[in-house]
Amino acid sequence: MPIPLDVVAVVGSTSQPSRTRALVDALLSALEERLLLRVRVIQLGEFARPLGQALARDELPAEIEKQLQAIESSTLLIVATPVYRGSYPGHFKHLFDLIGQDALVEKPVLLVATGGTDRHALVLDHQLRPLFAFFQSLTLPIGVYGANADFENYQVTSPALQARIALAADRAAPLFIENQRPLLRRAA
Repeated sequence: MPIPLDVVAVVGSTSQPSRTRALVDALLSALEERLLLRVRVIQLGEFARPLGQALARDELPAEIEKQLQAIESSTLLIVATPVYRGSYPGHFKHLFDLIGQDALVEKPVLLVATGGTDRHALVLDHQLRPLFAFFQSLTLPIGVYGANADFENYQVTSPALQARIALAADRAAPLFIENQRPLLRRAA
């Protein structure tokens, strides 16, 4: 019997509704067409203020600690952020500053971002990949970026973005198909 894949999606937007959340939802739908998932969406906007008050993990409220533990114990991590001034927002970075340094080693991570225009698309490779390289995570090769023009009423409407979502799901699925466990192997 297949075991559901534990997917945690971190949505770094503090706005509600948000294009970032809409893009994550579209990506999760595409993955659910290919894999059996158990999904937990962590919406940063729901706890950004108390998160920002903590300078260390032991200062966090219990509810936020549970969110960090979910991130650390996931089988697949989807990280999604809006782009502000060419990078991810400070609260998004602060959340990952509190993650255990070794907690994401070899964890598959799918990178997602949204921004005003296509000129911010490089945030995937110039900001997010280096952040997760620090954690020694396995960032999946196909990230997904959506610009404002790709959405209408907080729904993905661009055929090009829909194709990119499908490609990301197609490329991610083979890593997990066999018994719903990663096929990624540790180096001996």
